[in-house]
Amino acid sequence: MNAPRTRVQRRPVHGVLLLDKPLGLSSNQALQKAKWLLRAEKAGHTGTLDPLATGVLPLCFGAATKFSQLHLDADKTYVATVRLGIRTATGDAEGEVIAERPVQITAEDLARAEALFTGPIRQVPPMHSALKKDGKALYEYAREGIEVERAPRDVVIHALKIAQTAADAIRIEASVSKGTYIRTLGEDIGEALGCGAHLSSLRRTATGGFTEAQCITLEALEAMDEDERLARLLPAECLVEGHTIVTLGSEDAGRFLSGLRRRGPWADAARVAVFGESPPAFLGTAHVAAHELIPGRLLNPIEIQQILLNAPQTEATP
Repeated sequence: MNAPRTRVQRRPVHGVLLLDKPLGLSSNQALQKAKWLLRAEKAGHTGTLDPLATGVLPLCFGAATKFSQLHLDADKTYVATVRLGIRTATGDAEGEVIAERPVQITAEDLARAEALFTGPIRQVPPMHSALKKDGKALYEYAREGIEVERAPRDVVIHALKIAQTAADAIRIEASVSKGTYIRTLGEDIGEALGCGAHLSSLRRTATGGFTEAQCITLEALEAMDEDERLARLLPAECLVEGHTIVTLGSEDAGRFLSGLRRRGPWADAARVAVFGESPPAFLGTAHVAAHELIPGRLLNPIEIQQILLNAPQTEATP
């Protein structure tokens, strides 16, 4: 007879965990595992990584989930291994081989490919992607053997390095804008080299200002006690870095949290992070127009109280 499963007692947890997503797990599987380890009530992520990809995956808990959408627009950096001479149905190592060609490339060929794919480019999204058409993910059509027309998308490759690592393999390091498909980039580089290609490994090394050096693995998180796990969380305001900062006194802060606009000597700004002065706390986002601070996504007073209650206490200087 099986022992009854222990029910996890959930609790309010607020912040951002920088996870080094392991190979083989979907982003949601990794999120649910971390959520269970933290006993968090509410969680979300800032954009998915394929099961075959590893690396930087910011996970949002509690109040931080309100600002996860902001990070979808962040630039990202990837390192990938691309197998030359073989095209697959999915553009990666899991797909069926659909074409093979000989590989004959030179250093000059790689330099030309670097120049060709650096800067603004257009990509046709792959069929094996979560992009939706008529409310249905493209990969669902692909599984049914249906190929649908996809409009090309404008993306930017901010920086690209290509190095040959074997007779039939290259390593690419790419810093890219949102919406860039690295599988498609690898396939397109293979076509430009005249031999075709598919992605054999992919790792995200940075997203926005977050890097792999800041991340923790699920195994390391599991080995910690609860206090150590909570100490790994970054505050929700780490998601609004680069925003203009406005600090409000207690009376204005209370009115702002009620959704009321505030007037002040502020210049127009599209992206504003708002903080309270006393107590010092992150209140949410806003924008400024004609000296008015107009609320965007806001924390609620209970969330702010929970965050302040769990904030690390610093000893007063004698």
